[in-house]
Parts: sequence; C-alpha cells; structure tokens
Amino acid sequence: MEVRAFLRTRILGLAARARRLSRIDYASTGIRPQDLPYAPSPAHFLAANDRLASIDRQIVQRLKRLRQTWRSSPQERVLVDIALVEREVDRARRTFGLFFEVFGQRGTNFAPTLAAHDAIADDCYAAVRAAAPQIFSEPMLKPLTYMEHGYSPATMRRGVVLGRLLGEANPFPIIRIPWDRDNPWQAVFLHEVSHNLQADLGIWQENRAAVQRRVLRFSGAPLVTRIYGLWHKEIFADLAALLLGGPAVAWGMAMFLAHPSPRVLTYRPGGAHPTGFLRVLILAEMLRRMGFGVEADRMQRVWRRLYDPQQYPRLPAILLRTADRIAPQIVDEIAFQTRRNLAQRALADVIPFRISDEMAIREGARRLVEGRVATDLPPRFLVSAASYALASGRTPPHALIHTVVGGLLSNQRPVARSLGAAQAALAA
Repeated sequence: MEVRAFLRTRILGLAARARRLSRIDYASTGIRPQDLPYAPSPAHFLAANDRLASIDRQIVQRLKRLRQTWRSSPQERVLVDIALVEREVDRARRTFGLFFEVFGQRGTNFAPTLAAHDAIADDCYAAVRAAAPQIFSEPMLKPLTYMEHGYSPATMRRGVVLGRLLGEANPFPIIRIPWDRDNPWQAVFLHEVSHNLQADLGIWQENRAAVQRRVLRFSGAPLVTRIYGLWHKEIFADLAALLLGGPAVAWGMAMFLAHPSPRVLTYRPGGAHPTGFLRVLILAEMLRRMGFGVEADRMQRVWRRLYDPQQYPRLPAILLRTADRIAPQIVDEIAFQTRRNLAQRALADVIPFRISDEMAIREGARRLVEGRVATDLPPRFLVSAASYALASGRTPPHALIHTVVGGLLSNQRPVARSLGAAQAALAA
C-alpha cells in the first residue's frame, strides 16, 4: 500500500504539469500591440500550435492509460508508463521552448532587425518564384530569424528532425543570427537562406551525387571525391548566395572566412565545411562564371597573398594538386548544370543574377551613403548595397543600420491593426 501511495502521488504530480505547454500565442510570448509589425504571422503560430497539439494528444492518451492501469499493473510497468508520459511532456517542453525562444524575441528591441532579416529571406524565395513559377508545389511558411549565442549563423531546415526536440520535425525554416551579427550587410545570412532553398527545392541528394560523379571523373581520386561529397551542401549554399547577392557576397564570405593562417589552411577530416583556403578560391571561380572576371582575379590575388599553403602544409597534397582543376568543375556542376527537380534548369536559371543587378546594387549603395534607401531595390540586394556602403567608410554603421532596416520594413505588407485582430486570426 505504501508503494501504491507513492506511485499515486508521483502520477498526480506528473498530471499536474502534463498539459501546461500545449499552446502558444501572442500573449504568452510577450508580444504587445506595438510589436505586431515585427511579429511572426498567425500562420507561424498555427504551425507551432499544430505541433504542440499533436504532442498533447499523445500526452492525453498515455496519461489516460496510466490512470486506468496503475492500480493493477506491476510496479515496474507503472514506472515505464510514467516514463512514457514523461517523455511526451519533455517533448512538449522542448518544442514549446524553441517556439517561445524564437517568437518571444519579437517583443524586444531586436524585433525590427529580426523582421528585416525575415524580409530578406522571404525575398530570396520570391526571387526563385519569379524566375521559376510553380517550382514550389505548395505555399510555404517563410523562414523566421532569431538571435542566439554562437560565432556564425546557422539554420534549422523545414521538416528536418531535430534532436533538440526529441525527434519532432521543424515546421518552418528557422535561421539563427548571433547577437553581434544582426547587421543587415552580413553576406553569410544569404548563405544560410540558401541552405533552406536547397532543401525546399528538393535537390539535396541530386546535387551531392552529381558533385561526386564530376569530381571522380576529373580527379580520379576516391579521397578527393569523398571530401567534396562531404562539402557539397556548404559549397552549394555559397554559390547560391552569390546568385542572390552578387560580388559583394563573395567578398563578405571571404571576410567571414579570413582567420589566421593555421585555421584557413588546416584540413578537418570529415568536416562539412570546405577548408577556408579552397573555399574562397571556389567563390572566385563562381564570380568568373557569373561574368565578374576582374573581381574574381582581385579576390584570388588578395587571398593568395594572405595565405601560402607552403607555409602551413596542413592540407592533403592531393587536394592542393587538384584544386585548380576541380574548382571550375565544382562551380559548373552545382550552379550551371540542369537538375531534374528544377524542371531541367540549372541553379543559375532559377536564381538569375545579371550585370544590371550589380549596377542597381552599386547605385543602391550610393544612395545609402547619402542616407537614402532605394525602395525599388529587392531586399536581398540591399544586403550587398549595405556592404558596399559600409566599405566606403563614408557612413556611420549605426546610421546605415537604421536606414536599411527602415527601408526593409517600410516595404512590408500591412499588419493587423490590433492585437485582438491578430489573436482572432490565430483563433480562426
């Protein structure tokens, strides 16, 4: 009887907290009426609540069974059933915590910058839809950004199973921005958006297989083939980012990768990211293929003067020997060869970037230096224009941030006029 009383109390405590995290809304995340222009859409809240409701149904079912059987089941069986309920409660807690962390930042001083980055990410998808109508088979929730610790941005792709959530799938793309990298000229942000584009376009596996075939054909080396196979998704994101933003993105990525020589020239076995020295040479080759040969030559000169592989011989010799031959093949395969899932078009066809786009970006940079924003410049191009404006040294960074973020937010669709209207949309 003492053991049963103990188990009964354990079950009562578990039931008391079992269903407390089954819903998230504007109020629970601290979003106020003045925060609505920067808040996630009702559709994002609905997707989060659908996921929480699915977990809650599991909790209800397992808790019901536990309540019905705990008196008569063997003690060990009761402990296992309690653990099964606890597992679902843990899943609810982790899932609620992720959404709270992402949504709740829209009630802080960082909200305008996050909403501006949402607009940039959404425009990257809009660029693909404009160039390749119907490439996405159904409407998709746009990526959401949030801020966290860490050196570099990162992304959680749509539908990916997250260990953090005990196997729950992510319902929409989430892009992490480090606290100090919220400036709207960070080229690496377009790189993270590109990871999501690759996944949503359905060319993840197709791209990897094509890269491996191409490298093996032109290197004849299984080791080199395996390495580039591991690197394929990061190289894809680099090249797609250049197509989204042009030469400024290549320079921004190079600056992001510019570390002391030992890091840039050290190969990490099994790593997903290309060694920095080779990665920037691939970026330069992409610039050349896009028609920016002068920029490509300048980037190669700068990079090779900064880094000498002979000084720190930490790269496999075969990678160095084949680099000049493989880089053009990699760029051609990833960006300019057709894919079945792109309806027999290449990446450069569904994310076109032209010389005229670069001219518009340069003009946008000139206006930003003057304290004005080119309202007709797509948000993804504003990233590049802002980086050129910053590099000019003629505009204070804080003023530039204010101008760019203000311009990005001014072009967004009108939002609900009241928190009540937003809640009603969520309830509907």
